[in-house]
Amino acid sequence: MRTLIQVVNNASVEIDNKIYSKIDYGYLILVGFSKDDDHKVIDRMVDKIIGLRILPDENNKTNLSILDVNGEILSVSQFTLYADTKKGRRPSFVNASGGEQASNLFDYFNSELNKQVSCVKTGVFGAQMKVKLENNGPFTIYLDSNEL
Repeated sequence: MRTLIQVVNNASVEIDNKIYSKIDYGYLILVGFSKDDDHKVIDRMVDKIIGLRILPDENNKTNLSILDVNGEILSVSQFTLYADTKKGRRPSFVNASGGEQASNLFDYFNSELNKQVSCVKTGVFGAQMKVKLENNGPFTIYLDSNEL
């Protein structure tokens, strides 16, 4: 499992020229799954994401978690996080989880986040989306479950 977490002042997902989801201050999380991922992997990643102290305190030091600031999360499926560009010029996605498995993992990931964070919104799995954000910092963290 791989995630790209961006601290945002606001973010939104647009589908067919209509706002589908939007959040204020918090995290935009792009999330991709590999063929080997399961609920145990997701549980570890959710714990890590929730506990990350990457938000500024009153002294502008990164000491606060998403829970400390009652932040919001916008979660967007992103299989391209598993792009393999080692050979040629066209990325391969053979390591990415596909279809129903990835959709189920995405749903589970968001339900686990929602157990701890008061506002979790999502994009639509497999949809063509436009993601807009105002990155704060900018502050972006890449997490790979194989490195936890």
